[in-house]
Amino acid sequence: MQFSDSASSPCEPNKPSRKKPIFPIIEPLRNYLKHHGREVRLPVSYSDLLQHITYSVPLKDKHNQETLWETALYDMRHWDFIREGLVQMYAILKTEGDLSYTKHLDVARIDFCSFANSNPFRIRIVNKFNDNYDHYYIKQADASRIYGLELEHLLSPNRITFFTHHSTLVEEHIPGIPGDLFIKNFVDDPKTNKIRLSKEFVKFNERCFVRLLGDMRSYNFVVDITPDIEDYQYRIRAIDFDQQSYEGRKNIYIPQFFKENLPFVLQALADAGLADKPMVLMALATIRAETGNFTPLSEFQSKFNTPPGGPPFSLYDNRHDLGNQGAPDGANFKGRGYIQLTGRSNYQVHGAAIGLGNQLIDNPKLANQPDIAAKLLASFIKSKEQAIRNALNAGDLRKARKLVNGGSHGLDQFTQAFNTGQKLLA
Repeated sequence: MQFSDSASSPCEPNKPSRKKPIFPIIEPLRNYLKHHGREVRLPVSYSDLLQHITYSVPLKDKHNQETLWETALYDMRHWDFIREGLVQMYAILKTEGDLSYTKHLDVARIDFCSFANSNPFRIRIVNKFNDNYDHYYIKQADASRIYGLELEHLLSPNRITFFTHHSTLVEEHIPGIPGDLFIKNFVDDPKTNKIRLSKEFVKFNERCFVRLLGDMRSYNFVVDITPDIEDYQYRIRAIDFDQQSYEGRKNIYIPQFFKENLPFVLQALADAGLADKPMVLMALATIRAETGNFTPLSEFQSKFNTPPGGPPFSLYDNRHDLGNQGAPDGANFKGRGYIQLTGRSNYQVHGAAIGLGNQLIDNPKLANQPDIAAKLLASFIKSKEQAIRNALNAGDLRKARKLVNGGSHGLDQFTQAFNTGQKLLA
């Protein structure tokens, strides 16, 4: 796969460019599913549920708020067949088809979502003795999603159960707190271990990119919290696998690029004591000017860093003001990350300031890792905090920009982003 340059893309860089179609299961994939026990005979199909709906009513959550789901209702002529088949399907998912465990189970509700790409049905199974319930999903069998589910099973620390039969896909429910609700209700909870959470988010970033799972906006993953001996463990799990290897833009496959995940990025600013409005706007406007969006990236070659016909970034090699000591320091310590950190001295000083010791000197590419890029941004701004605050208090955005960039490059984007933020947060 080749990735396109997100900066030149006409669509928004942090959203899928178009709705993904449903891809049919071709014979080689079908044979793979049969060989590994994923293709089984199912008593109810997706089309059975869809065709026999009599009517539906909007479903509200426990706070009486509208959801994207509707509860589907069926005529009694079809209900007994559907109910019995759905209980059997739950047994196939959970007990390898042992129906002796199903006598006390019933179907409490069938919900339908017309918003999602696969138009899923969500089945609520209830224990008639104690009212405990569980869910699973019935969807159109989309080959792209099936690849996503199988790669999740093979390449992540999670195991996932799903089955197919002709054009029907059945998936288990993945429990956890939806990412958007976690950000809203738990990120700022004093009990939340933000260091552990940040580390898990970095791992989630890497897993999604390695297996090219896209569109991991906060409502497409869940956070599983497990109490531990003295603290909590966090596991971030994808719950939407539609955007598997579909888009040609790298940003789509790294969750940290999505603005819905901004609170994870802002944590580094808070840790550095830069969480007040002026400094947050300063940081975000800097990211806008340096990278174009929430994308840690490496500096491109230009006439300012590379002579005509010369080695890349060799104009930096002997920049003693950057602490460079000759070739290949220019290329090794070129601009990287949100702040476009440049020069051996800056890599050394700010790497040590965020607890990495000499790691950035030994491996400068670490500066493009999302969590490290965020910390380096915070560290760099922190080192010039008072001068930046004085410039911002005087309304001198040009000076504030120069304190970070050393010049006026990107001043228009910086000014626009800063002023837009001022209006939005007024």
